[in-house]
Amino acid sequence: MFAPGLHPFPTPPTMTSSRRRPSLLTTLLHCGFWALTASLPSTAAAQTSLQQALVSWQQIAAPTGHESRTSAALAASLTGWQQDAAGNLMNRRGSGRPRRVVACALDRSGFAVTQITDEGYLRLHRVGSSAGHPLFDQAHEAQQVNIFTATDVVPGVIAVANGHFAQQHRADSLVVSADDLWLDVGAKNRAEVEALGIRLLDPVERRVPAWAFAGGVAGNAVGARAGCAAVAAAARGNVRSGETIFLMTTQSVFGWVGLGSAITRLGGVDEVSIVTAGRALQGTRWLRAGAAGAPNAAVFATAKQDSIRVIAPALRYAGSLVETIDEGAASNLLSDVLGAGAVDRASLPSSPWIAAPASAAATNGARSDSHSALAAQLKLLADLPGVPHDEWRVRDAIRSAMPAWARSTAVTDDAGNLIVGMGPERDTLVFIAHMDEVSYDVVSIAADGIVTLRARGGTVASAWEGQPALLHFARQGTTPPRASLPGVFIPRETARTKRPERMTAWFGMDSATLVTQGVRVGDGVTAHKDAVRLAGSRFTGRAMDDRAGSVALLRALDAVNPATLKRRVLFVWSTAEEVGLEGAEALAARIGANVKRVHSIDTFVSSDTPLESPHFAFAPLGAGPVLRGIESGSMAPPRARAEVIAIAQRAGIPLQIGLTQGGTDGTAFSFYGAPNVPISWPGRYSHAPGEVLDLADLQRLSALIAALATAP
Repeated sequence: MFAPGLHPFPTPPTMTSSRRRPSLLTTLLHCGFWALTASLPSTAAAQTSLQQALVSWQQIAAPTGHESRTSAALAASLTGWQQDAAGNLMNRRGSGRPRRVVACALDRSGFAVTQITDEGYLRLHRVGSSAGHPLFDQAHEAQQVNIFTATDVVPGVIAVANGHFAQQHRADSLVVSADDLWLDVGAKNRAEVEALGIRLLDPVERRVPAWAFAGGVAGNAVGARAGCAAVAAAARGNVRSGETIFLMTTQSVFGWVGLGSAITRLGGVDEVSIVTAGRALQGTRWLRAGAAGAPNAAVFATAKQDSIRVIAPALRYAGSLVETIDEGAASNLLSDVLGAGAVDRASLPSSPWIAAPASAAATNGARSDSHSALAAQLKLLADLPGVPHDEWRVRDAIRSAMPAWARSTAVTDDAGNLIVGMGPERDTLVFIAHMDEVSYDVVSIAADGIVTLRARGGTVASAWEGQPALLHFARQGTTPPRASLPGVFIPRETARTKRPERMTAWFGMDSATLVTQGVRVGDGVTAHKDAVRLAGSRFTGRAMDDRAGSVALLRALDAVNPATLKRRVLFVWSTAEEVGLEGAEALAARIGANVKRVHSIDTFVSSDTPLESPHFAFAPLGAGPVLRGIESGSMAPPRARAEVIAIAQRAGIPLQIGLTQGGTDGTAFSFYGAPNVPISWPGRYSHAPGEVLDLADLQRLSALIAALATAP
């Protein structure tokens, strides 16, 4: 939905059995290479073996106090490692004196559930004294997360103020803290949360893949996890003299509690080295108790040491969710660990790095019920990039998902709009959803490769800062498109205000290399996407605005028999809505004078969130589609509203009535005399990465579109 800020249409043939919707598998095959794989970042096959190892270690699930979720699997997969009572993993190599300890941390900063509200939301508290980056808490707002229950991994999304309600939140200018976070798992009440197995103190972490790109590997605590990968690699070699005890320890965020516990049971040691999270410059230093970055004083006392060696890898964006380590820094880190452990490098395998076993992923979204087909189709479209003026991936996928008769008659106009026309040439009725999404594009490339970005649409900038990024190459004629280029949105090093003054990204290359790769000013940039089901019929992902509307049109198209229509009906998937209704304006200029009424199919930005006042735009999720009586740019005439309400009642479809902020494609037609009567689904967290809707509302919206299109 826009935040304020024609070719002839042939009549389709009579409906036959060929109109049946293609299966999801058929749709995927139709979309195939171009629509799906062209949007993906570098795959495991394209990664180096070192990147693959670092990715696997960054992804292990070992929240503080719950490291046993992974430590047992690690012990089983790595030769010579055993688990102690505190959950630490230990591998003893060599014998005699000196006795050395070389340790890394399995856990990392995260959150714990501290409250389950009666309305079904969770409140959070950060575990540990410091997150290591001033934007760590804020970087979770609007993002998908995992809740680690006793038996499962449940997906959720951290709430954020609706992007379209910026005026109501103009005073919310300070950086977000953990106390500001509300977690939405799709539940309607406390009982539904508890039915998911969620309990107080359950750990919560960001739900995002480890991000391999030309600059290395990015992710939460990737430096510390690279430390454990280096420790695991070093433990495969021979110790030149004495004994080295390699440790992967627990509860490091509390001052290395697990390390102290392990040393206590080891007895006397002569030297202790720890691999810490890292910083801008790689190096080894000795720290005394009480120094910044040193373990708790009790660890020094237990080890009977006055100083501990600290090995820190060189990182970009240390402490952020896109903390990045490159292969050179990882190799140097391994050298430092080998030196601290007195390991003979020649005794290591030629490829010393070893992958960690995969951790359990969120499974709540993978289930079969009456909403499964809709969820699969929505995910297919939502996960595709569709930056304004470059929506071809989405357009190809929509066309492929049409029934055969519609696919054969669909046309693409000069503005890129995809149009299916049906019915006799009179009283034209237009249903229009848009294919683009809010995003960024490249405005300049500095010599060091830092890319400055411009917002395309009403982005919630704080929700993109410090997140994985994808640069999309424009389609060049019939040439198979290139895979999108992964990188990161650069986080500020210091911050007092919530919104960054400018957005920048880095793709691991200097400007000359980027240009050689084909990067140009104007290329679109989005973030990683992975739409997923939440509890019950709730669903979350980025670009629900307006992939949900696009899916509703597709499903309505399958329910319409064009041979029975009494009027001209156009189903339109438009371009560049988020940057000013451009596709709709081009179409309206051509046919607007002949349109009787237009129905925009777009989000109803609802105040049904824990961060909004219900006095305005309140339309509960799950209570049915919404007739947008008033929006920022237009008002539906009373007579037209009454007609829609009557049709919904006859069809037995519950319909909410409301007013909200934002504009829709139908506004472009209203200036040509065609009333705009938007019909929508209620949505939370508009223009944010974790928009939330209810699949039941979307199913009813699709039925309402079909009822309106076929009404006498």
